[in-house]
Amino acid sequence: MKYRVEKDTLGEVRVPADRYWGAQTQRSLENFRIGPPGSMPKAVIEAFGYLKKASAIANCELGVLDVEKMNVIAMVCDEIITGELDDHFPLVIWQTGSGTQTNMNVNEVIANRAHILSGKRLGEGKRLLKPNDDVNLSHSSNDAFPTAMNIAAYGMIGRKTIPGMQQLRHELSVLSEATMDIVKTGRTHLMDATPITLGQEFSGYVSQLDHALAAISNTMPHLTELALGGTAVGTGLNAPEGYAKKVARTIAQLTGHPFVSAENKFEATAAHDALVETHAALKQAAVSLMKIANDIRLLASGPRCGIGEIRLPSNEPGSSIMPGKVNPTQAEALTMVCAQVIGNDVTLSVGGMQGHLELNVFGPVMIANILQSAELLGDASLSFAFNCVRGIEPEQERITAHLERSLMLATALNPHIGYERAAEIVKRAADSAITLREAAVLSGYLTAEEFDRWVDPGKMIG
Repeated sequence: MKYRVEKDTLGEVRVPADRYWGAQTQRSLENFRIGPPGSMPKAVIEAFGYLKKASAIANCELGVLDVEKMNVIAMVCDEIITGELDDHFPLVIWQTGSGTQTNMNVNEVIANRAHILSGKRLGEGKRLLKPNDDVNLSHSSNDAFPTAMNIAAYGMIGRKTIPGMQQLRHELSVLSEATMDIVKTGRTHLMDATPITLGQEFSGYVSQLDHALAAISNTMPHLTELALGGTAVGTGLNAPEGYAKKVARTIAQLTGHPFVSAENKFEATAAHDALVETHAALKQAAVSLMKIANDIRLLASGPRCGIGEIRLPSNEPGSSIMPGKVNPTQAEALTMVCAQVIGNDVTLSVGGMQGHLELNVFGPVMIANILQSAELLGDASLSFAFNCVRGIEPEQERITAHLERSLMLATALNPHIGYERAAEIVKRAADSAITLREAAVLSGYLTAEEFDRWVDPGKMIG
């Protein structure tokens, strides 16, 4: 491999000749060999593309950056946003907690790529842009990385999480409406309970997702407050007057999202409470989805030796040794995602505590976890919606058989003969292995005609 020499304040460093990064990126590569190279999420790099472009535009409008430099920065940032330069961002999540090295990676790539666009070769001649003085003008890593975090999180949740969960909610709603008249046995404590309709059961899942989506949506505005303009500690040192609001407006225009300048830059750099709050909503969604997926695989258990009241799509063979076996794989995948998200929430909670005085130093791991959660929830919801829920079919014969055998239909007798007598009938039916109707008639507390009139599952569903 060929190398070229790059310099920073610590001296010279050898860098791969065909890569746009510089000395500070190379030092990070060598000092933090933790996990796979390039693990810093691409969504963060894309967010930096918007951030650096907006900053150049704002600086130019404020008269501190000339038009030529602004134009070439914007040109390279467009390449970053579209992913054309992804190979030039090799850093890992596990680096400095401020994300300084990723910020400098972006600065160096922009400066060196601009050098190439000017018709020169890397390492030769004077560069048009300096990474710190031009690309990083008017901001620091301490306000840039938190800004990139918010841009990336807002974009991922809006692009992946919410649409995926909305689609799943839609499929569950369609299924609920289609099965609203199918009366079945309800269950509490995994034991038989009073009747419910299959549609009512699924309507509960729809409501859960409504609440989860509302919780996520309610946190989104807090992600729109950007730290940029606070510079190192929130005072705005070295940022020209008007920069913070102007750069936030420009980011909003470039992304199409309602970003604004954070009112208090000290909070924006020292704490990431908005990310903690947002991930708490993602965790709520994971808790809801875990319950929904588990219920669906319980209702589908069998096909002959379980509950078996619904049939799931047969997407793939379920066993390498048992012929014909089909497993609830979509439910398994979704619940594994939920477990991951719930675990990620611990990382967000611990990370949010690490705001030591004027700077939170857990930024990279916090944004990596929230982006993973947001993407997984969106993808898994879509997969579950299309590959499971959409193909669910009720097993009417099994539903009817379970309903007719349920002893909890005796609850309808309470107003007529009292709880204790009804319980006596249930115990007699269970001990003698006879039907509830037979036990009721044998008790002498009511006639067969009264039983048929009082115990009607269709009238017990509310």
